[in-house]
Amino acid sequence: MKTQCTTEQMEFHHLGRRAVIGRFDGGKISSDAGGVLLREVEKRTQILKRLAGCFRDYRNEDRIEHSVGSLIRQRVYGMALGYEDLNDHDSLRHDVVMGLLSEKHDPSGRDRVREQDQGKAIAGKSTLNRLELTPEDANEKSRYKKIVAEGEKIDELMVAVFIESYQSAPSEVVLDVDATDDPLYGNQEGRYFHGYYAEYCYLPLYIFSGEHLLCARLRQANEDPASGVLQELARIVTKLKSAWPGVRIIVRGDSGFCREEIMSYCEGLGQLDYVFGLAKNSRLIEQIGAEMGQAQEIYQSTQKPARVFKDFRYRTRKSWSCERRVVGKAEYLAKGENPRFIVTSIASEEKDARELYEDFYCARGEMENRIKEQQLGLFADRTSTSWMRSNQLRLYFSSFAYILVHALRRLGLEGTELAKAQCDTIRLKLLKIGAQIRVSVRKVWMSFSESYPYLNLFQQVLARLQQIAAPG
Repeated sequence: MKTQCTTEQMEFHHLGRRAVIGRFDGGKISSDAGGVLLREVEKRTQILKRLAGCFRDYRNEDRIEHSVGSLIRQRVYGMALGYEDLNDHDSLRHDVVMGLLSEKHDPSGRDRVREQDQGKAIAGKSTLNRLELTPEDANEKSRYKKIVAEGEKIDELMVAVFIESYQSAPSEVVLDVDATDDPLYGNQEGRYFHGYYAEYCYLPLYIFSGEHLLCARLRQANEDPASGVLQELARIVTKLKSAWPGVRIIVRGDSGFCREEIMSYCEGLGQLDYVFGLAKNSRLIEQIGAEMGQAQEIYQSTQKPARVFKDFRYRTRKSWSCERRVVGKAEYLAKGENPRFIVTSIASEEKDARELYEDFYCARGEMENRIKEQQLGLFADRTSTSWMRSNQLRLYFSSFAYILVHALRRLGLEGTELAKAQCDTIRLKLLKIGAQIRVSVRKVWMSFSESYPYLNLFQQVLARLQQIAAPG
């Protein structure tokens, strides 16, 4: 039944002598019609299909209208299209495009069993909420929550998608590790105050290789920044070495990850190197005293920031098991001295001090942009349930929304004006397109806006994706 506001006429400010009139009577129109590009990516990569395979479903098959695959697609596509909250899906249930993306047999929802559900093809917020809140020990005897996420399989899938993105084995892979804050505003499980961030938060761990996300692990904020890193690295490195036996792997991170056990692990394996930031102390500063004097003289003569590098061997008094190569940056700025240090297993013959620091180590800052892209553009910080397990699942969904959009960027946007665009820009320019939708017995008609400004780009991206063969 149409509400009164559907046909009620609205009058806006005149345009000269012309009246400007509006009514909500345009028919089935979606603002997310560009989401079909993500569906084309999914058809060729099967990322979300395999993600659905990482769940155990104990529901009665005879009483299911929304398969696990449909629920997963709905949630991940929703995040990719800008809908971060479960409440959004009670409105999205009327959107035929969401029914199409969720692979519903009738995307208009006219085939629903109950009369009150007809016209609502996809699941509502309550069904999605039960999916997220299912405990690990749920089974067929559980009352409501019966879809169990298997975290280990999800972790493996993230690495598998990364490996599949290469047509041939690379000679070198750089793994960037970093942590960030995920602010909390309730009494969530594992909530602690973090002194550095000055807030109650989680401290999720991320591992990227370039723009590829390999790990997103939710952690309590009272843990060491390097907590769990060794286990995650060992898992990922094992997978990479199995797929690419000859690949060289370099682990890169700031001083929060400069730990003896991590460096020893890297040194104990062949073709596994590291470059970590090293927290400064009086002994290290003393080592670059002469270089700092040189940098100060250069600054005073040029009035421009000056850097002088020193390459030396160093060992802590207690925590390190051996002597290691350290590069010191003696930098002098307008505000004064700014010494910095890194420790590495890479030989000086391969990379000299300046190249190692400026060209290689500083490049890790790009990872921070990827974390921000996921948190701000794909809502990785919407961890508002009471339990860490369900909040980890939300982080997984956000992570796969990122992986899917990045697959669109990698497979469809290379060489275009959006080749380096962030997820929210891709959403705005390629996914948020108005279209009128008509569903017949044999076809789903999508009449896109004639005034869409990126028509040529859209068609170019679609043509590229269609050149990729879909799995049989």
